[in-house]
Amino acid sequence: MTTPHVVVVGASLGGLRAAEQLRARGFEGRVTVIGEERHLPYNRPPLSKEVLADAGDNDPGRLHGRVEFRRKASTADVDFALGVPVVGSDLARRELRLGTGERLRYDGLVLATGLRPRRLDLPGPVQGRHSLRTLDDCVGLRAELAGLTEPSVTGERTSVVVIGAGFIGCETAATLVKRGCDVTVVEPFGAPMERVLGSDLARAVQRHHERAGVRFVLGASPAAYVEDPTAPQRVRGLRLADGTVLDADLVVESVGSLCNTEWLDGNGLDLRDGVLADNDLRVVGAERVVVVGDVARFPNPLFDDVPRRVEHWSIPTETAKRAATTLLAELTGSAPDPLPFAPVPSFWSDQLDLRLQSFGSPGLADEARLVEGDLDRLADGVLLTYHRLGSHVGTIAVNLPPARQRELREEFLARTPAIPVSA
Repeated sequence: MTTPHVVVVGASLGGLRAAEQLRARGFEGRVTVIGEERHLPYNRPPLSKEVLADAGDNDPGRLHGRVEFRRKASTADVDFALGVPVVGSDLARRELRLGTGERLRYDGLVLATGLRPRRLDLPGPVQGRHSLRTLDDCVGLRAELAGLTEPSVTGERTSVVVIGAGFIGCETAATLVKRGCDVTVVEPFGAPMERVLGSDLARAVQRHHERAGVRFVLGASPAAYVEDPTAPQRVRGLRLADGTVLDADLVVESVGSLCNTEWLDGNGLDLRDGVLADNDLRVVGAERVVVVGDVARFPNPLFDDVPRRVEHWSIPTETAKRAATTLLAELTGSAPDPLPFAPVPSFWSDQLDLRLQSFGSPGLADEARLVEGDLDRLADGVLLTYHRLGSHVGTIAVNLPPARQRELREEFLARTPAIPVSA
């Protein structure tokens, strides 16, 4: 009998956790993890915080060593094929097409290709424009910062424009202002992170950033990049739709993400927003295929039966556990998990002297309630609960003690699914 082969496409946190969970659940067949990046799986959140904050050694290998995930012994025999994009697939034939021209067969498939940064299509020079998602992105941004004039030498400050006031944009702005840069955040829509935090907390976080020196330009749309007259093809500013020009030695674009699903085109899947799956992470319209992480769009009965993608830190690990169980049930005939899959989304964000910790899905709420603290004194600790039609759907704590945060998480873990989910 041929040894079954499971291929995991995507070598970030979700792909690593999927390989670990396959082994943890007793799968003894061959496991191959394919990743487009050249690095073994690593931790992304530090890139916009402590790694970017450090002005020291910029060697990619040593930086990777600071953020690389420790490999479990159970995955020592897992094959990692890195720097190899998957460019196409035939799920009916269980075959993948690699960027090398090779074709790879599988018995079971895990989709873990995650996201890439959305980039702005604006006229103007391209040098000096950055995004921040991968280690290589961070290395490039650090290198450019190091090459610009240091304030300690001339008294001048590097001017940075961050486009987008989501979590990554705000973390980046906070890190760079602490590095001594002049930072302006441009956000065409509401206050920072308003979609998740709600208007009251978002405005409070904005005020906290402003007191630290971050400038916000809200309701303004970027129109074009301005060229440096002394260095053609290099950014020197950002022109807004109203004609205002903001000085910029460099720009960080943080305007959302795109799902890496193009390699799945032509298989009849629902790829309108990530990959549609059922509550067991089984990809709808495919056999022996499951999906994990940011790219998975699935219903969570903790809230309702609407399939959604969730870009929170906890989701790659939680979805990997369920997806591995589901795939092994199809490959080996083992028992599927009989309980509804109802993970509690959670994330944190470090910005200046604030730590924001969230449980649940505050973004689904129609009402936010301040339970503890003063929004004008965020550093002293605040707690907000979020409600939809009167039902508690999320919690955000700012600078609360770890013990209190654990209590809040336990409250969500104790919840039971709101509705049954059919297979």
